[in-house]
Amino acid sequence: MGQESFVYSFVARGTTVLAEYAEITGNFAAVAEQCLQKLPSSSNKFVYQYDHHTFNYLLADGYAYCVVAKKSVRQQIAIALLERIRSDFMRKYGAGKADTAVAKSLSKEFGPLMKEQMKYVTEHVEEIDNLSKVQAQVTQVQNIMRENIDKTILRGGAIDDLSNKAGDLRDNAQEFKRRGEQIKRKMWYQNMKIKLVVLGILVLLALIIWLSICRGFNCSK
Repeated sequence: MGQESFVYSFVARGTTVLAEYAEITGNFAAVAEQCLQKLPSSSNKFVYQYDHHTFNYLLADGYAYCVVAKKSVRQQIAIALLERIRSDFMRKYGAGKADTAVAKSLSKEFGPLMKEQMKYVTEHVEEIDNLSKVQAQVTQVQNIMRENIDKTILRGGAIDDLSNKAGDLRDNAQEFKRRGEQIKRKMWYQNMKIKLVVLGILVLLALIIWLSICRGFNCSK
């Protein structure tokens, strides 16, 4: 990459640019600020193309970081530069100074740091590219591990559901058995009552028959 691969960079709080650095003159600042006001909320990394340049944005920690690069610069290299600028900015202003800083007030002291990072990335593209690839692989592994953990949690939830259902079935079976025993006892009592009534009737009939026979044969003599 050439010395002027990166031509402009800024750090903003909301839509207020706190620090900026321009490698060459042009309308990059105006276009970059216009794009800043139209950033979507669907992601934290964006890129726009305009007039043979890309406007790359990184949103993090409540701040927006932008670098304008030649169209030939790969996006991962531009994002790597923004990550380095973000790291420097948070290390220098993370204590809160940037939260109340007015527009462009940090350009004098932070502009040179952005210039250094732009120069470093330009001169170490291969190193930055390899590091980006390693970071991408690490991110991919982390995503796979996170997905596996989520699946494990879901399986654990399914096992818990099956365990709960098994417990419910066991409880229902015990309740069914208890009610069956109650019905069995109730039927036994009803059966015994019927048998006792029948036995009483039979005894009463036998007594009536016996009394009738005794009267016929004068049982009282």
